[in-house]
Amino acid sequence: MKVWIDQDLCTGDGLCEEISPNVFTLLDDGLAYVVEGDKIFAEAKGNPQGAEGLANFEDKELDGVVESAEECPGECIYIEP
Repeated sequence: MKVWIDQDLCTGDGLCEEISPNVFTLLDDGLAYVVEGDKIFAEAKGNPQGAEGLANFEDKELDGVVESAEECPGECIYIEP
C-alpha cells in the first residue's frame, strides 16, 4: 500500500509522526511528510511531495497509518492500494 500527504491541508500537529514514526516525519517547515526508508518525500529534500510523493509502507505499518489518517486534524493523509 501507499500513502501521501497533502501539505496544503497539513496543520503540523504531529500526531501522524507520534502514531507511525516509520512512515511520517515533520520537517523544519512544521509540516508532515511521508517517509520510505531513508527517503523523505519533500521538495526540500529533492523528492516529489503531495500526490506525486507516494510512499510505499510495510503491511505491519497499516494499523498505524490508518490511525494516523483517522486522527489527523487536517484530514490530509491519503492511503492508496
